[in-house]
Amino acid sequence: MKLDSKLFDRIRVKPDRDRLDEDDFPPCQHPGCTRPGTHKAPQGRDREGKYFFFCIDHVRDYNKSYNYFTGMDDDAVRMYQKDALTGHRPTWRMGVNREAAQGPDGIDPRAAGRARAYARHGGTPQARDRKLLALEKRSFDVLNLSERARGDEIKARYKELVKLHHPDANGGDRSSEDRLRQIIQAYNVLKKAGFC
Repeated sequence: MKLDSKLFDRIRVKPDRDRLDEDDFPPCQHPGCTRPGTHKAPQGRDREGKYFFFCIDHVRDYNKSYNYFTGMDDDAVRMYQKDALTGHRPTWRMGVNREAAQGPDGIDPRAAGRARAYARHGGTPQARDRKLLALEKRSFDVLNLSERARGDEIKARYKELVKLHHPDANGGDRSSEDRLRQIIQAYNVLKKAGFC
C-alpha cells in the first residue's frame, strides 16, 4: 500500500482528547457505587426502552439475575410465548370474526371487489366449472354423456348401460364384457371425482 495514495488522504481519526471520557457517562446506579455507568441494562417487562446504567462489574451481576418473566406464573409465561409466535397480534380462525375483515367504514373490501368483478363480467355471479382431467373426460365419453352431466343423470345412464351390456341380460353373450368393464370403470372414476 502506498502511503501517499490519493484515496486515503482524507481519513481522519479523532484524537484521544476529543473522545468521550468516562466522566461523560452517568454514575453507576448500583447503590454505593461511584464508578461511571458505561453499560446499559434493560429495566424489565412493561418498561421497554428504559435502561439502568451500570459499571462493568455491576452490569454482569445484574445480567446474571435478570429474568424478564419475574412475577408471572407458568400459565402467563406460556400465554406470552404463544402470543409471541404471532408478534402479539390478534388472530382468529378462518370464517370467524367477520367484523375484523371489514374496513373502517363497515364495508368488506373483498365483497366489494367481488361485486366489481361480477359487474365487469355480466353482472351475475356464475359458479365456475372446474377443468376436467383427461380420465374424467374419457369417462363421460364412455358413458356417452355431456361434460355438464351430474348426479342422477350419470347414475341413470350407468344403470341403463349395465343392463344393456351385462351377460345375464343378453343371454350369456360374453362379447360385450370389455365394454361393461369400461362402463364400470368410468362410473367409478366419476363417483370418486364427486360428479355423482
